[in-house]
Amino acid sequence: MTKSNVKSGMSRNTIGLRRVAVFSPIDRIKAPLLVLMGLLMFGFPCFAQQDWIRTGTGLGVEKVRLAVPDFKPSTPDPKNIDLLKAFNDTLWNDLDNAGIFDLVSKSFNPLEVPGQPSEIKFEVWSSPPANASMLAFGNLGVGGNSVTVQGWLYDVKNPTSPQVLGKQYTDTATTDSARLIAHKFADEIIFRLGGGIQGVAESKIYFVSSRAGHKEIWAMDYDGSNQHPITHLGSISLSPRISPDGSRLAFSSLTKTGWEIMMYSLELGRSVTFPRFGGTNLSPAWSPDGTKLAFSGSRTGESEIYVVDSSGGNPKRLTAGKGPDVSPTWNRKTGAQLAFVSGRTGLPQIYTMEADGTNVQRMTDQGYAVSPTWSPNGQFLAFSWMRKYGPGMPGANDLYLMDIASKQWVQLSHDGGRNDFPSWSPDGRHIVFQSSRSGSEQIWTMLADGTKVQQLTFTGNNTQPNWSWK
Repeated sequence: MTKSNVKSGMSRNTIGLRRVAVFSPIDRIKAPLLVLMGLLMFGFPCFAQQDWIRTGTGLGVEKVRLAVPDFKPSTPDPKNIDLLKAFNDTLWNDLDNAGIFDLVSKSFNPLEVPGQPSEIKFEVWSSPPANASMLAFGNLGVGGNSVTVQGWLYDVKNPTSPQVLGKQYTDTATTDSARLIAHKFADEIIFRLGGGIQGVAESKIYFVSSRAGHKEIWAMDYDGSNQHPITHLGSISLSPRISPDGSRLAFSSLTKTGWEIMMYSLELGRSVTFPRFGGTNLSPAWSPDGTKLAFSGSRTGESEIYVVDSSGGNPKRLTAGKGPDVSPTWNRKTGAQLAFVSGRTGLPQIYTMEADGTNVQRMTDQGYAVSPTWSPNGQFLAFSWMRKYGPGMPGANDLYLMDIASKQWVQLSHDGGRNDFPSWSPDGRHIVFQSSRSGSEQIWTMLADGTKVQQLTFTGNNTQPNWSWK
C-alpha cells in the first residue's frame, strides 16, 4: 500500500487521551461503546518477505495472462450501447480485482475482436503483443425487454481443444441486469482459473453510514455499486454482521432501553424479535454454522463475551477477566475458537480462546490492538494495531495480518490515516476496511497482501464494513 499524504486533524495527544478514556472506570452506556469505537495494534519478529501470507491467501502464484476484449453487439437495438458499456466495464473490473490475473491491456488487443468462437484467430491472441494464455469473449444483444449474453473462455495456447467455458445468460434489458450477468460470468472464470475457489463478484458488503442524518446500516455490492440503506431506525446502529446464509443481519443499536443486539430479516425486509439482555450489548458475531451468536455484554457490570443461540436463547458467559472483553470473532473454518479484544492487562490486546471460553491465549503484547477478524481458511487474523502507543509516540492505526500458529505478522497499511474494522472476503483474497486516509471515514478494499487498494464509498461517513460469507 502506498502512503497517503492525508493526515488526521486530531493530534496524537488527543488520540492518546481518547484511547486511555476507553479503559477508565466505566459509565454503563459510554464505556463499552468507546471500547468498540475507539478500539484500534503489537509485535513479534516481523519478516520482510510476505510469501507465507501470499501462500495462505492463495496469492503469489503465477498469474494467468488473460485477454478480455469488449463483448460485441449481436442485435441492432439501440439499448445495446448502454448495456454493453455496463457489462464490459463490470466484467473487466471484476477480473482485474480478482488478484489472480495478468490482464492484457486492451491497447494490445488485435483489431479483429471475436464475438463468437468461429471468429477467433488463435495465433494472433497467443502471440505478442497480446501474448495471452486465455481469452474471454462473447456478445450481448437486446431483443424486446430482454438481454442475452453469450460468453466463452478459451485456452488460446491449445487450439485443438480450446474451450474452457461456454455460458448463455438471459435477463431483463437493464443496466443492473447487465452488471449482474457480468458478475456471474466473472465468477465462473475465477472459479475455473483460480483453483476452484468461488469468486466474490456477487457478494455484498454491509456497513454503517451517516449520510442520511443517522447512523444506519447500509449495503452495497462488493465493488461499491448499488449502495442502499437497510435500516431506518433514526438512532445509532453499529457493527452489522450478516449471517452465513445471508438471510439475517445482526447489529447493535441504541434503543430506549440502551444498547441492544438487533436482528433484521433480509427475507422479510424488517426487524424481527430478539431478546433484550440488559446492560450494554455490542459487536455481534455469527458462528460459521449460523447456529450461535457471540457478542459483548455488560449485564453483570463489566463488559464480557457471551454466546447465545441464533434465536437469542441459552446465553452463556465465556469470559470473566479483569477489564472489558469486546469484539468477538469466530474461527470461520472450524467454529471451535474465538478471537476477541481485552483490556485485562491495561491497553486493549488481541486474545484467542476455545469456543467454551477455555485456553485463553494472548496474541499481541504491545501497543493498542483491536478489531480482529478471522480469515476463511482459519489461518490468519487481520486486525488494527497502533504498535507504538502513547503521547508523542510515532506510528498510526494500521492493518496487520498474523499467522495464528506462528504469531508472525506483516503490516498491510502504512500511515494512511486511521485504518480499522477489517473484514475478509469469502474467498480469502481480499479485505474490506474503514480508513480516514481520504480526509473522512470511508470504506476501502485491498488484496490480502496489502496491494490494490480501492475506495468504495465517498458520501458522508461510512464505517465498520462486514463482507458477506458468500
